[in-house]
Amino acid sequence: MDKIIVGLKRVVDYNVRIRVKPDGSGVATEGLKMSVNPFDEIALEEALRIRERGEAREVVVVSIGPEDCQQQLRTGLAMGADRAVHVPHDGDLEPLAVARILLGLVTREAADLVILGKQAIDDDCSQTGQMLAALWDRPQATFASKLETSGTTARVTREVDAGLEVIEVDLPAVVTTDLRLNEPRYVKLPDIMKAKKKPIESVTIASLGVDPAPRLRTLHHEPPAPRQKGVMVKDVDQLMGTLRERGVLG
Repeated sequence: MDKIIVGLKRVVDYNVRIRVKPDGSGVATEGLKMSVNPFDEIALEEALRIRERGEAREVVVVSIGPEDCQQQLRTGLAMGADRAVHVPHDGDLEPLAVARILLGLVTREAADLVILGKQAIDDDCSQTGQMLAALWDRPQATFASKLETSGTTARVTREVDAGLEVIEVDLPAVVTTDLRLNEPRYVKLPDIMKAKKKPIESVTIASLGVDPAPRLRTLHHEPPAPRQKGVMVKDVDQLMGTLRERGVLG
């Protein structure tokens, strides 16, 4: 295998409590800590392990978004990626537009394997990998909990309701990662300092021939309803009575 492409999305850190803007126009992100999407970190870790086993020559990380995305790309470089590509874009992008941009990059780079996180923790769409595989007309293996590569094939273990499912796909292919696949490595300070000096290639959306215009329009955002206060009961009879009063039981 020659080249693996990994997508890195910039999201609000999973430890941060987010809030909806007072006017309902979106989520307030000003001043919040931003990080690499956790599933994408797992995808990069797996790509690095494949390269370290001598089964791939190069790992390229890609991020689509504002200039601040370069921070996440440098995190990817500090983890061990060979190159970074940034596709500048301000504003939201739908999964289909992201898939089309990735297709342009995959074609341009002649990638043998694309590894993406199964979903992003900000929108939870879980669509980009599947759409990319369809547009690319290549096999896909989603929600991977184990990934093995051998020559021109990839063997993927997936967790399903009945247990484990093992599938084999021909390369090139798209694989999306689940949480149990691996544990991303800790990034050391010397690697972070080295990554700051590495160049990041910029590729415009226009050069890839993609129209990023959204097909859907979000009308309003609102937070979930506050959780109701719990009630302490003395025994089972009181519990049943309370449930009947609330209409939970007939």
